[in-house]
Amino acid sequence: MMHEKVLVLIAVIGAASYFQTITGFGLSMIVMGATSGFDLAPVASIATLLSLVTLTNSATALHGKLNHIDWRAVGATTLGALPAVVVGVLLLDYMSASASSVLQLLLGAVVLYGGLSSALQPAPLAQRSDDRSFFVSGVCGGLLSGMFGMSGPPLIFQFYRQPLKLIEIRCALILIFAVTSLTRVLFNAYQGRLGLSIWIEAAIAAPVVMLMTIAARHYPPPLSSVTTRRLAFGVLMAIGASLVLGAIRAMI
Repeated sequence: MMHEKVLVLIAVIGAASYFQTITGFGLSMIVMGATSGFDLAPVASIATLLSLVTLTNSATALHGKLNHIDWRAVGATTLGALPAVVVGVLLLDYMSASASSVLQLLLGAVVLYGGLSSALQPAPLAQRSDDRSFFVSGVCGGLLSGMFGMSGPPLIFQFYRQPLKLIEIRCALILIFAVTSLTRVLFNAYQGRLGLSIWIEAAIAAPVVMLMTIAARHYPPPLSSVTTRRLAFGVLMAIGASLVLGAIRAMI
């Protein structure tokens, strides 16, 4: 990458790290969106870089916070997500381009509707969902990750509807994304895709990611629980809309 693009990319990664530390999600979605919009780098290399910087963000954000994690929820979600990623990749290989676009359109509509309905009623559920519900959300997130590189929507919807403290939601999501990122890193290493340039870019980004993550931990914006939940569901609506528009463009 050109030096100017590297600097822009690092700045975007830093801002996205701050957002993810506050909400528990968003790093990959923000960086991938900016990368596509400004043509900063090939998507494949960015995906690998994001896996590495996500580990840095997670390690910094979760330091001293593991006691806030609902381990049963995280375990059930991860158990469903990891094998589903492989299934999603295989499904994408067998599906035609038109079928994939139709599925993306339906997915976007569901995510958009879910985000809208939840934003209008941001109050959490009266009772915590059972482990099967978290497992199913993990399966759905894993399938989306394998097919579209986007595991967030089902997990965001599942966790932000729970009667949990925001710090518990954030820590759970960050840990789940760390596990999936570590899986991607190990798989890429097995395939020999972790080139020297990726490690250099990750090393440059790491201090920025750590500083922005620490800033988010100590200087978060003064948002109420309801406002933060509405923000999360608003992001879901934006994701759903982008999926719908992308599918329509592919079908035209």
